[in-house]
Parts: sequence; structure tokens; C-alpha cells
Amino acid sequence: MTYTLAEIAIKLDAKLIVPTALDEQKEALAQISGLATLANAGTGQVAFLANSKYQQQLSSTNASAVIVSPDAVDACQVSALVMDNPYMGYAILASLLDSTPKVSCGIHQNAVIADDVSIGENVSIGANTVIESGVKLADNVSIGAGCFIGHGAKIGESTTLWANITIYHRVEIGHHCLIQANTVIGSDGFGYAPVKGQYKWQKIPQLGSVIIGNYVEIGASTTVDRGALDNTEIRDGVILDNQIQIAHNVIVGENTAIAGCTVIAGSTVIGKNCTIAGLVGVNGHITIADNSVFTGMSMVTKNITQAGVYSSGMPVVQNKEWNKTNARVKRLDSLAKRVKELEKLLANN
Repeated sequence: MTYTLAEIAIKLDAKLIVPTALDEQKEALAQISGLATLANAGTGQVAFLANSKYQQQLSSTNASAVIVSPDAVDACQVSALVMDNPYMGYAILASLLDSTPKVSCGIHQNAVIADDVSIGENVSIGANTVIESGVKLADNVSIGAGCFIGHGAKIGESTTLWANITIYHRVEIGHHCLIQANTVIGSDGFGYAPVKGQYKWQKIPQLGSVIIGNYVEIGASTTVDRGALDNTEIRDGVILDNQIQIAHNVIVGENTAIAGCTVIAGSTVIGKNCTIAGLVGVNGHITIADNSVFTGMSMVTKNITQAGVYSSGMPVVQNKEWNKTNARVKRLDSLAKRVKELEKLLANN
């Protein structure tokens, strides 16, 4: 797929500015077939500048054009696609030039599909996929090779599942969702009752399901557990990164974004439009306000009632400095006792 710079400018709603030394009409017709970084782009490719620390590369890039904001145009030595949000321009152009192959084409002869499965129009199912009784697949669903779709599951229009995904029984997935390889949705939540007086656990059947909204994207090897009684819910517009654990009965509000290796414990309710960075741990049975932001490695142990930016964790330091700090932390209790004693002495005097 190729586009001229003039076509790209229209699709991005950007202004095309050509250096005076170049032929404007010829540049507008230049064929673009790819995207690249400022440092590595060449002829026929477009780069973008969304971070000012790379601005010095504008003078040396070999890109045919660069997507830039209005305040960076003067530093650009090649044709510029000018818009207020260059990163969004990059995202749109990447979609236009996307060469990702389809997960499957048609229904493979090695797919195992129950007789009563409801299959919409233009559905694709890859090799060695197993689809159990009562499943409903809407129009334009694409399912990659080696997937398992359990009894009574529902998958909405234009949703795509990559390879080796497991969707348990009665899970419901909305329309225009994208789920990456090896993800598991609807596995049992971690429900066990201790057996009194014994080192044993009684498993609690997980009777709820998982309900996933529309336009949800879930990364590779992420797990979403089914509810114990009520359902686990991932609501419209949520984006989940790779290797995230969503426990039973969690609710993730609309348009929330969660980065890789974050763990959400059971029955927590996360509000709308939240941003949770990587390696965050969220306690169970708490509520998080809309528009909350948590930086990487934060530990969330109680309700968050007010939107804001929250942090914890320990930034990396040299090992020698860390050992000193750790030794001092171990003495905090005795130090606190000494301070109390001194306060008593001062109060008595």
C-alpha cells in the first residue's frame, strides 16, 4: 500500500509544507510506503517528531517527510506534515500502512466446530481451533490457529483473536475487540476455603463469567479470571498490555489503560479513564476513582477516592547506596523509640 504525500496530508488533516528548494508539486506526488524513526528513515518513508529531545535529528533525517507540530516546522529540512498532535498523526498513518497479515482466511478444514455453533457472515477460523456447542460468532469475526472457544461463549462483530487463545464457557466479548496470542479469558478465579484444623483447601466453583465490552484490546499472555458469583467486567475501550492478571469479580471502567505485569486482586473496581503503569499491584476489594494515574511499581492497598497521580516503589540506586539505606531502614523502629523518649524528656523539662 502506498500513498502520495498529498493524500497523506488529507487523511491526517495536516498541512503539507515543502522547502522552497524543492519542487512542491513533485513532492506532493512523492510515493510513501512506510514509516520509520527520524534516525533510520529513508526515501519513501515518513518519520515523526513527538518528543522534543529528538528535534536535533530533523536536520539530518533522510525521510521523505516528517510529521511535526507547528513550533518545529522551521527546524525541518525536508517536507513537513504539520499538525498539532504528531503522535496521533503517526498512529493514523501506521494504521493506513499496516501490513499485518490476517489471523486466518476462511474456515480451515482442520477446525473442529460443534454442529450448533452460530456463525455469521465473513467469519474466519484457523487450523486446529476448537469451538464448542452453543457458541455464537458474529459477522467478520477472525479466530487464529489453535484457539479454544468454550460452551456458550459469544464473540461480537469484527473481533479478532490471534493464535492459541482460550475463551472459557459463557464468556462474552463485544464487537471490534482485539486479543493477542496465548491470552486466557474466563479461567477460574482464585477461590478456596481453608479446611479448619487441616492444611487443606476446599475449592470454590467459580459460577460467574467474564463480560468484555466493545473496542477492547488485550495483550499477549494476559489472564482474566471469571467471577465467583457475579461477573468480571472489562468495559468499553479498555486497553490491557501483555502478562496482566485480572482476578475474579474485578471491574475495569471505560477507557482505562493498564501496562504489562500489573496484578489486580479480586473484587476491585477501577474507574473510568485510569492509567496504570507496569508492575503495579492493586489490592482486592477496593475502589479506585475515575481518572486516577499510578506510576510504575506502585502498590495500591486502599481506596482511592480522588483523581490524581499516585506513586510508590523504590527507584534503582547503586548497590552500595541501597545497602546503606536498607541498613538505616532496619534501625527506624529503635530510632522512633529514642525520639519518643527525647520528646518525653523535653516535655518534662
